[in-house]
Amino acid sequence: MATEKDKGLREKQMDEPVDVAEEVEEEIEEVEEPEEEVLEPEVPEEEDEESEEEEDEEDEEEEFLEAKEKRSRKEEEELEEDIVEERFYTIPLGKAWISKRKKRAPKAARIVRSFVLKHMKVRTEVEEEEEPERLVIDNEVNEKLWSRGIEKPPRKIRVRVVKDKEGVVTVRLAEGD
Repeated sequence: MATEKDKGLREKQMDEPVDVAEEVEEEIEEVEEPEEEVLEPEVPEEEDEESEEEEDEEDEEEEFLEAKEKRSRKEEEELEEDIVEERFYTIPLGKAWISKRKKRAPKAARIVRSFVLKHMKVRTEVEEEEEPERLVIDNEVNEKLWSRGIEKPPRKIRVRVVKDKEGVVTVRLAEGD
């Protein structure tokens, strides 16, 4: 459904002799030259950037792993040197379920704290600015207590309790939990 203007243009183009081969060659040269200039520099840059990024990522991963290994070694050495007493307990948390739904996980945390204070014979009195915090509950234990939300803490939890030379008691999850 060509319009009359399109038909007229086509007829004029057909009447004029045109060397199609020359026009096509000129168009090809015009098109090829900018593409070559644009493509050649971009491809190596992208490859260089990708390879640099990959190398950077690998270096970061290696540094992270090395640092993590060093930290874990240091922590293990410190723990082995400082440990005076180490015990494993299964702390029953059934009493936390007696309280209201929205207060069960905090109640479970208080039960863990009181259980450890009682069984590890930690002094509850705070001595004058000597070390106000004698009991440390590890973040993993807290996360385990809160893992199913505030309404459904676990019925019991297995922990490893460590007492160091300074009398600071640390509560951690037992290995394998």
